[in-house]
Amino acid sequence: MSGAIPGPDGLLRCPWGLSAEEYVAYHDTEWGRPVHGDDALYERLCLEAFQSGLSWITILRRREGFRRAFADFRIAAVAEFTDADEERLLGDAGIIRNRLKIGATIANAQALATWSPGELDALIWSYAPDPATRPAPRTLSEVPAVTDESTALSKALKKRGLRFIGPTTAYALMQACGLVDDHLVDCVARGGA
Repeated sequence: MSGAIPGPDGLLRCPWGLSAEEYVAYHDTEWGRPVHGDDALYERLCLEAFQSGLSWITILRRREGFRRAFADFRIAAVAEFTDADEERLLGDAGIIRNRLKIGATIANAQALATWSPGELDALIWSYAPDPATRPAPRTLSEVPAVTDESTALSKALKKRGLRFIGPTTAYALMQACGLVDDHLVDCVARGGA
């Protein structure tokens, strides 16, 4: 499969990071960078769940709509959403209007609102693998979709009452939030550069 390829500026990037205009900034400045804080991680968890079955560009292009619809992903605020809010969200063209995903987003906030501050952050980051045990991928074919750590993280989150977080979604979360660095070895963004 494909290795890093040059972008318009001549710098090598992961091929997916050049497949659409919005991806360049996301790839270069956000994907694979460490994310901490319960609300920030809740946002990523929700967006990855909404992405399930869709392309990430669909979510990225609607991200501001999601933020408006879900109170900037503040756990305490979303935990207070009612059935009326759920119906409002089902009519919001600025987001993905999937009843199961909207319901999971609200239910997950309600579950997380009972956790101690920092508990989500600590739990998620406790599943970060040792970077020394993971060689940098040279091609996209060397990037896994699921790992033992993502399977364990998925199970731990489900055990604590969270929904819509399978092992593949958990691994996408790990990639997006910097628990793993899956930028290709020759990519300009590898290692947060």
